[in-house]
Amino acid sequence: MNSSKSELAAIYPRCRTLFDHDTWQQIVSSPGLNHKPENFLEIVGSYSPHARLPEFVAELARLEWNISQVKEKNISMPDNPEEIVINPTLLLLELQWKNLANDVSSISAQAPEPGKEYVLIWKHPQDGEVHVKTASQEDLLILKMISESIDRKEVAQIGTISTLAVDVAFDRAVHRGIIIAPPSRIRRDFDAIETSPYAREQFLSSPSFTLQWHITQDCDLQCKHCYDRSERTAPTLEQAITIIDDLDNFCRQRHVKGQISFTGGNPLLHPDFLSIYRAASDRGFKLSVLGNPTTREHIVTLLSIQQPDIFQVSLEGLPEYNNFIRGDGHFEKTMLFLEILREFGIYSMVMLTMTKENIYQILPLAELLRGKANVFYFNRLSKVGEGASLELPSKQEYISFLEMYVSACEKNPVLGLKDNLINVLNYQEGSAPFGGCTGFGCGAAFNFVAVLSDGEVHACRKFPSPIGNISHQKIAEIYDSEIAERYRSGCAECRLCLLRPVCGGCLASAYSYGLDVFEKKDPYCFF
Repeated sequence: MNSSKSELAAIYPRCRTLFDHDTWQQIVSSPGLNHKPENFLEIVGSYSPHARLPEFVAELARLEWNISQVKEKNISMPDNPEEIVINPTLLLLELQWKNLANDVSSISAQAPEPGKEYVLIWKHPQDGEVHVKTASQEDLLILKMISESIDRKEVAQIGTISTLAVDVAFDRAVHRGIIIAPPSRIRRDFDAIETSPYAREQFLSSPSFTLQWHITQDCDLQCKHCYDRSERTAPTLEQAITIIDDLDNFCRQRHVKGQISFTGGNPLLHPDFLSIYRAASDRGFKLSVLGNPTTREHIVTLLSIQQPDIFQVSLEGLPEYNNFIRGDGHFEKTMLFLEILREFGIYSMVMLTMTKENIYQILPLAELLRGKANVFYFNRLSKVGEGASLELPSKQEYISFLEMYVSACEKNPVLGLKDNLINVLNYQEGSAPFGGCTGFGCGAAFNFVAVLSDGEVHACRKFPSPIGNISHQKIAEIYDSEIAERYRSGCAECRLCLLRPVCGGCLASAYSYGLDVFEKKDPYCFF
């Protein structure tokens, strides 16, 4: 390698700024350099005492030399590793001076000072850019976990942190490119993928899997559209922990993040709810609660275990109609509860079941929720259980409402997009699609399943769609079953549709109208 002035300055740019012109020229011309830039490391040490250079210059030179070596590394990155691996370009360098990584990165920080410090140098697997950072205890813990194949629960004990904190640290390491994780194995396989303009990675591969867990049938309400009042046994604490551990294994095998949405009935009424919630927290799951308003004390207890990612409650329209559906005083109680969630910084979601009677109360209700809830969604009524006695709006009435709803979303930030058929409007108007109901259009048996209190597993809770029973089957067995794949594929009429990656309509809607959900599309589809 030719050790010209410009090449040396390129390898040791920060060091170059510390030398005066004459001293730098002496080094460049030194016979000891011998056209080998690495010899600069030895030479700079001999110059520093009498050249009035900082004491740390030799260590700085060693850092810059190693950065140049990582830049020159021509190592291919694994595209789809089977297991988690450390970035093959990663170099862990031990230095005897602190804060040098920030110095070479031009990050304003403390001046270099004596003391041992580890520095990470690596090429990012996506863009090949070289990164340099002081290795934190978090970084070292994650690297130890991967290099020594230590279970993340044991790592949590070593670091005296929660399993969730280990998972968050792991995610940060993956994002930085320090480690490389296998791709998600929760991935779409649609006939329309090759021809659809929406066959994008964000709509085809899910980074997470959710268990919508109805842990009890007990409920303190008697809603007029309830889809299941059947008697089912609730899991014991021991049975619940078995399910949680099975979900943990499934998510690790599929390389996805696990989430649990506790619901019911009212999940808070399960006698062991807090113990089940804690067990799920201990295993690092993201947790949500889909229930009814509760007390401030109960929320404080939840927060002492783990803050819910989401706390969802339901309103069915303006006060009079909502209280007709859910019971006297429910509207007022829910609005007060939203204030409690807001006080504690818990993300609040309000869900409404759309019927013929409340379709035109949705937007006025959204105005009442402005600034009080984080997001407000609606689902169309599923004519199942008690809901079979209620009516749905006509197709044309529904389409007209969707147009008003999408327009209102531009003015009211509480309104969220959920119904898959909104993407039909987006397509017609040339707007970008959103992820639909679950981020992947209809997510039935794809990135979530519903588990009832007695272990019965359904592709979607909104209509009867049994695919197995978790009491005597593993989640992997249920997920990989032929019947689960049928629900995951959606109906035959949708499979070649360009919108399928972000839509698929609503299987429960087809069921509500007595259609074959494996053959016939959502009767409200207007594409």
